[in-house]
Amino acid sequence: MNTVFNEAQLHMLELASHIKTTEGLEELKDQLAEYYARRADEEMEKLWQSGAWNEQKLEELRHMHLRTPYK
Repeated sequence: MNTVFNEAQLHMLELASHIKTTEGLEELKDQLAEYYARRADEEMEKLWQSGAWNEQKLEELRHMHLRTPYK
């Protein structure tokens, strides 16, 4: 079986090949975490602006019981 990487995966592999230290890896992980946090914030802002997300939905989510039931 052959693994086929997309363009983003290939780019990340190329970037990662230049990391030589644990500190460098940690910096890359921090940057990626910041990127995804920023994207999540931007998407949430879009939902608020469009009305798809609001205080009422947030309040409903607060009171939901989402735990996995164990038998």
